Amino acid sequence: MIKVSVLYPNSETATFDMDYYLATHLPLVAELVGNALVSAHADLGLAGGAPGEAPAYIAMGHLVFESVESFQQSFGPHQGAILADLVNFTNTHPTVQISDITQ
Repeated sequence: MIKVSVLYPNSETATFDMDYYLATHLPLVAELVGNALVSAHADLGLAGGAPGEAPAYIAMGHLVFESVESFQQSFGPHQGAILADLVNFTNTHPTVQISDITQ
């Protein structure tokens, strides 16, 4: 199993609409990629490691797939529509990381 993490960097000007992300964006992704998606969840950044420190990421989205190939085959054809929706909930430019789930 692999996890595709989409990390939305925090800054003084960063905005993120978690309500839209949960109610509209994640369901859109789930509908487009279909049964290839094993699970999805989101995290809202609260704080950094030190007291009073801002979180490095304003939010994170995590998508679980059986394999990198499964992700690429299901996500690739819909990448344009998924990326076009970003402007509806954030003004950031996310970073994507694909990880092997080891536990």
